[in-house]
Amino acid sequence: MLKIAYHPIYCHPLPEGHRFPMLKYELLPQQLIHEGTCTEDNFFEPIKMINEAPILAVHNAEYFYDLLNITLNQRAARKIGFPLSEVLIEREITIADGTIKASEYALKYGIAMNIAGGTHHAYTNRGEAFCMLNDQAIGARYLQNKGLAKQILIVDLDVHQGNGTAEIFKNDVSVFTFSMHGKHNYPFKKEQSNLDIELENNVGDAEYLSILKGILPKLIKEQQPDFIYYLCGVDVIATDKLGKLGLSVDGCKARDQFILQTCKNNNIPVMCSMGGGYSPDIKTIVEAHANTFRLAQDIYF
Repeated sequence: MLKIAYHPIYCHPLPEGHRFPMLKYELLPQQLIHEGTCTEDNFFEPIKMINEAPILAVHNAEYFYDLLNITLNQRAARKIGFPLSEVLIEREITIADGTIKASEYALKYGIAMNIAGGTHHAYTNRGEAFCMLNDQAIGARYLQNKGLAKQILIVDLDVHQGNGTAEIFKNDVSVFTFSMHGKHNYPFKKEQSNLDIELENNVGDAEYLSILKGILPKLIKEQQPDFIYYLCGVDVIATDKLGKLGLSVDGCKARDQFILQTCKNNNIPVMCSMGGGYSPDIKTIVEAHANTFRLAQDIYF
């Protein structure tokens, strides 16, 4: 059964200007249930973790407790981009728990999803660009510390480089970070992943898919991962307000199909976090994200 982390707190009220991109977290599960792709049984509710050990295995304790107590200095808080609040921090911790639990479900069923997540701009000791705790890094380290995975591959196909993820694992050969992103997109000063593929503006479906298909099978053969994290942001679509690539919705779907089918063919469990998506029409965002869940059902179940 496809298991999907979702909690109403994902959609908590935000100040004007931040609300629109958060609508997808509410609308996506509604759409999946309405069309019959999923039922309520597919969804599970993560919680605000009581045990902080998985977070502290990735993030600096001083930084985490400054977040928790809302005592970050103003400069650090401004880099995050959201006005900090107890509800916001609870949301971030809950998202991390969703990714941890989805990772365990992926080991059981081959794949699992988090409606939210993909907070790849969160560093060991700081947050930025609306990311405070790096959910996939937390999930990866959790699996390793529990002896559930040894060699992990992170496939980050959000339009923005996974700079925080690159920093967290820069000296760790047990986690290979692969980021394929817009060269001229944020962050403008990028970190060094194990493999970075920087794409010029307006790269379309054919070129994008050709590059990806030439890379992933080789990476899997070389790295021999026993678990994959997939950050499947839909901000690669041409209509995205924050992206500079040129994929169509169908091209984005073909991307997801290739990734998930490759994981299935190689019998490697995969956990998916949704990442970004900022097209002006919310229907475009929801449709592009919904395709990932439809494919997961078709390919795995």
